[in-house]
Amino acid sequence: MELPRRWFLRLALSAVALLPLSRIAGAQSYPARPIHWIVSFPAGGSNDIVARIVGQYLSDLLGQQVIVENRSGAGGSLGMQAVLSSPPDGYTIGFVTPNNAINASVYSNLPYDFIRDSVPVTGLMSLPNVLEVHPSVPARTVAELIAHAKANPGRVNMATAGVGTSPHVSGELFKMMTGINMVHVPYRGAAPALTDLLAGQVEVMFDNLPSSVGHIKGGKIRALGVTTVSRADALPDVPSIGEAVPGYEANVFYGIAAPKGTPSEIVGKLHQAVSVVLADPRVKARFAELGGAPMPMAPAAFGALVANETEKWAKVVKFAGIRPE
Repeated sequence: MELPRRWFLRLALSAVALLPLSRIAGAQSYPARPIHWIVSFPAGGSNDIVARIVGQYLSDLLGQQVIVENRSGAGGSLGMQAVLSSPPDGYTIGFVTPNNAINASVYSNLPYDFIRDSVPVTGLMSLPNVLEVHPSVPARTVAELIAHAKANPGRVNMATAGVGTSPHVSGELFKMMTGINMVHVPYRGAAPALTDLLAGQVEVMFDNLPSSVGHIKGGKIRALGVTTVSRADALPDVPSIGEAVPGYEANVFYGIAAPKGTPSEIVGKLHQAVSVVLADPRVKARFAELGGAPMPMAPAAFGALVANETEKWAKVVKFAGIRPE
């Protein structure tokens, strides 16, 4: 007889390397009620898509509903502020993106210090951003777009999910390394930006691959390059931007953090659960469809990644003079 899916997932979790007995005892009662997972961008974007995929499996595995909540604004800082000001009991967690590394240098008056005030839990996914254009744009390669922008300085619009987002700084890095002048048009999330790109209201967009890959494969928009060093499995015919602009690279990471003071046994149980979810072949296949790959990481390793990215993007923010809207 086939075991119900929830039983199977719970058995899988029990097979993961066990924590010390004292920590297991402390974590046994968690979670006793639903967990609220705050995503700092609107529904429909890549952050939201990935959170809902993982949240579904986590709900089955933990025996409590994982409720994905979208709280957008201020380049993702409003949602993360809600996370970090919540009780450190494991019942409010945050979806971590490159914005949490970028915002440290974009916003001078953040009411929190992300590295200081959060506890890293685990990595979730790594993926590229994608440089894409409306079909009316007379450029089919990165080199042709550069030439088009140089021939039309200040007249080419570049949409992103918002000021200080990963797509924005990816675009600014592209502008910085190529010497072109595209006008940044920030939106409140990828979904409204994509709506205008599809309608031809903007010409160029940098976006996280998951929210755009369906439109690209459907021929509604044209992908010119991905921001990672290697090509994306989901779009094998699309070159990396670095093939035309040597040295260009911008990686996207997703993960989970909790408020400072969250007990280590709860962090450990969440990390274990996510590790099981990310190992599921169905999740791997879904991530691959979106253009990404699972990125399981121990809490300390994930914290180090965020710290390194914070230092990297501070240089681009300073060069581009990025300021809040």
